[in-house]
Amino acid sequence: MSKAADTRMMILQKSFELIYRKGYQATSIDEIIATTQVTKGAFYYHFKTKDDMGLSLINEVLYPGMYNVMIKPLEEGKDPVKAIYKVMENLLNDFVFFNPDYGCPAINLIEEMSPMNATFKKALSRLVKQWQTAIVAALNKGQADNLFASTFVPEEVAMVVISGYGGVRNIGKALGKSSYKTYLKGLKTYLTNL
Repeated sequence: MSKAADTRMMILQKSFELIYRKGYQATSIDEIIATTQVTKGAFYYHFKTKDDMGLSLINEVLYPGMYNVMIKPLEEGKDPVKAIYKVMENLLNDFVFFNPDYGCPAINLIEEMSPMNATFKKALSRLVKQWQTAIVAALNKGQADNLFASTFVPEEVAMVVISGYGGVRNIGKALGKSSYKTYLKGLKTYLTNL
């Protein structure tokens, strides 16, 4: 990676950390500059506006991270129920990357920015749709392989899983990580009864 590319990625990573803790709207360019210790000129060399930086953060930081943790295991898994559960278990037990007090960075951005900015909404909906598509594909494959005793609509199951994740991340902000254990127990029961 070139020095310019390294600087750009460092700005995105430091911005991500600030935005995760404070929220997108509450994080100023001046705070980002102070945290990254780059000049205003360097910031604006890489990003035309704060929104340009925010969209780059979604596309260059959140999306690749999400793909590796939330989609790839579903594509590679043999048993969709186990794969879906394991993805959720890993996400909810990752206290290095995710802090229960702050929830999920993608969910936070969806709640904060989707109603206010159509471009953010489009970029963030891409994240959700990619995850939804991966869950549906895994469940369809499981149905084709006769892994399930009952019939169900994979799109409905995907929505339950995704909305449950968003909900428990938000509840975890108030109740802490113990709420994750309760959710995972219920999710396991739900998935094994498909």
